[in-house]
Amino acid sequence: MRKILIQGGTVISMEPGRVAGLIENILIENEQISDVGDINPTDDMEVIDATDCIVLPGLIDSHVHTWQTGLRGIAGDWTVPQYMRAMHRGLATFFQPEDIYIANLIGALSKLDAGITTLVDWCHNNPTPDHTDSAIDGLFESGARALFLHGSPKPDPKPGQKHYSEVPMPRGEIERLRKGRLATDDALVTLGLAVLGPQYSVYEVCEQDYRLAQEYQLIASAHTAGGPMLAPGSFEKLIKLGLIDNRSNIVHANNFEDNLVKALVDAGASFTVTADVEMQMGFGDPLTGRLRNLGSPMTIGADVEPAVSGDMFGAMRLTMSVQRNIDNLAALSRGEVLPETATITCAEALQWVTTNGARMIGMEQSLGTIAPGKKADIILLRGGDLNLFPVNNAINAVVRHATPGNVDTVMVAGNIVKRDGKLLYGNLAEKKNALLESSRRILSDIGLQP
Repeated sequence: MRKILIQGGTVISMEPGRVAGLIENILIENEQISDVGDINPTDDMEVIDATDCIVLPGLIDSHVHTWQTGLRGIAGDWTVPQYMRAMHRGLATFFQPEDIYIANLIGALSKLDAGITTLVDWCHNNPTPDHTDSAIDGLFESGARALFLHGSPKPDPKPGQKHYSEVPMPRGEIERLRKGRLATDDALVTLGLAVLGPQYSVYEVCEQDYRLAQEYQLIASAHTAGGPMLAPGSFEKLIKLGLIDNRSNIVHANNFEDNLVKALVDAGASFTVTADVEMQMGFGDPLTGRLRNLGSPMTIGADVEPAVSGDMFGAMRLTMSVQRNIDNLAALSRGEVLPETATITCAEALQWVTTNGARMIGMEQSLGTIAPGKKADIILLRGGDLNLFPVNNAINAVVRHATPGNVDTVMVAGNIVKRDGKLLYGNLAEKKNALLESSRRILSDIGLQP
């Protein structure tokens, strides 16, 4: 049995009722945490000296289109009309399976490098089984934990083809994956559905997709922004049919009426906010405050990395600051005196990328906190780095000051994938060159020069 002792770190466990910032030791046996507290090292333990480090659960990115990794930077000024036209009806159509593989591999490795141990990969550019398998290959090879959401491409239909809004999730493909390489929910890479939902499909397709998700007990995530809903009233129908539950995830929903948000929350659905993309693309104010008022444990994601950073530290800060500003302006407009404490606390923000993220993917019993019995998905930040030092409040330091550059050590399921600030992936330079070649070819094919 492999044993690792993380010794002398400032621990943010995220366990309810447990004080954050205590100097504690963490014992890991194989892929699980077996003990937390005052533990003495023994000869059979590998000891990681965490002195001056902040130790916390690995971060969770609850919404990212990893296949777009090689296109970073091209959409920095786009709003949603150009994104839909240039990305889905343009660039996406030039991707071969090998492009999906290398994008997912480098994208997942970059998440690990930034302290993100779990990503929800919203893969909506897999027109063939080969594309799907290549995307999954990249995730497995990275060593990251991932929920692979099988989605639907959105190209312009060719003559004689149905519009994508009329095409349900391919049952045969989901059956193939569920009975094959993604049959278990205990592996590092697991299966879910990136459904078109009422925003991008007709009601009949919505119902079929949600029934498929329920049949196979899969998480079903749906985009809900970017223009008029194609099938308004569908969520209300799906709720009445019992097809919306705790495996249903709603992304964005900026323009939803309060009664619909409440109905979805009451049905058990989770919500994911991607504030940076939402504000750039023109979706409106993030749903953060409205979800908070309903007691909904929301999550956050990077979303479109061609437009924004994939960094969860920055995403936490931005999402929190936007909502604090909305709340402050609302209070002032009512003639009130501002409260002495901000409406959204740093502790709440950290929940978005830990405990709430674990709940969203149905793994709250095994991820999101540092506690005996949980998976050993753990990160160490160098608290002695100049941008963090001195660490007077561990949670506030992480949320308000930390960057990916502070990530020293990353562990997934007890395996160390980053140590002393360096990823342990063997042939990274070769893989980076492959991504660069893929990116340049795709951009050239569509007439966009890198």
